[in-house]
Amino acid sequence: MPVSELLRPAPGPLGTGRGLTDRIARRRLADTERRTALRAELHYLQTVLADAATVVEAGWIQHGWFAYRDEQGRQHLLGPHDLHRLAGRQPTGACLVGAVVQAGGGVPAARSQPVHRALDLTWQALVGSTEPAGYCPAPAVRIGRVRELTAWNDRPHRTAGDVTELLAAAGRLAAGQLDRLAPLG
Repeated sequence: MPVSELLRPAPGPLGTGRGLTDRIARRRLADTERRTALRAELHYLQTVLADAATVVEAGWIQHGWFAYRDEQGRQHLLGPHDLHRLAGRQPTGACLVGAVVQAGGGVPAARSQPVHRALDLTWQALVGSTEPAGYCPAPAVRIGRVRELTAWNDRPHRTAGDVTELLAAAGRLAAGQLDRLAPLG
């Protein structure tokens, strides 16, 4: 139960003006809760993006989201449609999108809100978008953005350094969004 529900005062008698005061207080409390949750999310996303850069530094790949080695030592690349093959295996490499997925909890977390938001911030950093903190694009838009990130990662001249710099820029974007949130209290 949200704090606002626990702290909700009993409504005042009609005509005393207390009802309006109570509604204003509840709105303020709800706004504080929303900003607190958004701040926590942005702090967590900064961690996910920094961890994704570490994943890239450990083994960056192109033309697949993840790489793994089989029992014979052969490397296999996996795309978004065959990630189930990674089950029980340790990834040996990841692309930009795969690194964000891995940092956000691995393949089981690929469809989680933190992974989606981290990918949103990465796309925003790539294209210079100024979408506000907390904006959530439609699923089809998000899929298109993931494709753009994947295509960017797979360009022939791309390097692991380019990818880690983009992730760092996305982390700075999260920090900037944190700074722009109205102070609590």
